Amino acid sequence: MNFYIFPKSIIITAISCLIFPAILFAGSDGVSPKAYPIGELFGLTITNSMVTGWVISIILIFLIRFLVGKPTLVPSGGQAVVENLVTSIKSIVEPIVGRSLIGVTFPILLALFTFILIHNWSGLFPGVGSFGWVQGDDLTYFFRPANADLNTTLALSVVSMVAWLYYVLRYAGLKMLLYDLFGNKAEKKEVPTLIFYGLFIIFFGLGIIEIVSIAFRPVSLSFRLYGNVFGGENLLVSMQNMFAWILPVPFYVLELLIGLVQALVFTILVAVYIGLICNHGDEEHAH
Repeated sequence: MNFYIFPKSIIITAISCLIFPAILFAGSDGVSPKAYPIGELFGLTITNSMVTGWVISIILIFLIRFLVGKPTLVPSGGQAVVENLVTSIKSIVEPIVGRSLIGVTFPILLALFTFILIHNWSGLFPGVGSFGWVQGDDLTYFFRPANADLNTTLALSVVSMVAWLYYVLRYAGLKMLLYDLFGNKAEKKEVPTLIFYGLFIIFFGLGIIEIVSIAFRPVSLSFRLYGNVFGGENLLVSMQNMFAWILPVPFYVLELLIGLVQALVFTILVAVYIGLICNHGDEEHAH
C-alpha cells in the first residue's frame, strides 16, 4: 500500500512537494463509482463521501452563522451576501410553487440548493480527492465529493419526494391529488357528452402513466446529479494525469458552471413537482 497525494490543485501540489517529497505521485485509471469505507461508528460503515459531507456541512453552517452574525437593519457585508443568495433563489422558485406556498416550501428548497451547490463544488476544494492511498490497482481517497456518491444523491431525492408528498397532501389535499392524476380535465359544456365520458378512460390511463413517472422521479433526480458530479470528478482526474499544471484549469471553470447548473436543476425540478399540484389556487386567483 502506498500513500497517495493527487495534485488536485497547484496549491496542494506545491505543499505536497514540500512536506512529502518522497511520497509516490501515483497514476489512476479514474475514480471508483462507489465510495470507500474508511471506518465504522456504532456499527455503521463510514465512507469517505460521508466524511466529506459531514465536514463541509459543518463548515457551511458555521460560515453562514459567522457571515450573518446578529442580523441588522443595515446589513453587514456577510449578511448582504447571504441575503442576496436567499432573495435570488426565492425569486426563481416563487413563481413556480406559488405565492401561497413560498413561505412554507422555501426553507427546504433553499437548503437543497445550498447543500447541493457546495457539495458539487467540493471536489475543487484543496484536500478533497487529493489525499489517499493506492493498493494494487485501486485508488482510495480520504475525502470524496459527497454528490459523487449515489447514496447521497439518492438520499437527497428521497427527502425531496417525501417533502413533495407532504406539501401536496397538506396544502392541496388528497382530493386535488387524485383529480390532478385521474380527473377529467375537459369542460362538459364544450365537448359532446359521449366524448366527455369517454375521456374518463383516457385520463385514467394518463393517471397510471403519471404515477409511474412520479415513482421514477427519485431515480432521475439522483442519477442526473450523481452522473454529472461523478463524471466531472473523473474528468479532472484524467486531465491531471495527462498534465497536472495548466491543462486542467479550463475544466475547473467548467466544473464550477456545471455544479451551479445542476444545483439549480435539482431545486427547480422539486419546485415544479410541488407547484404543478399546489399552486392551482394562485393560478385561479391570477385569472
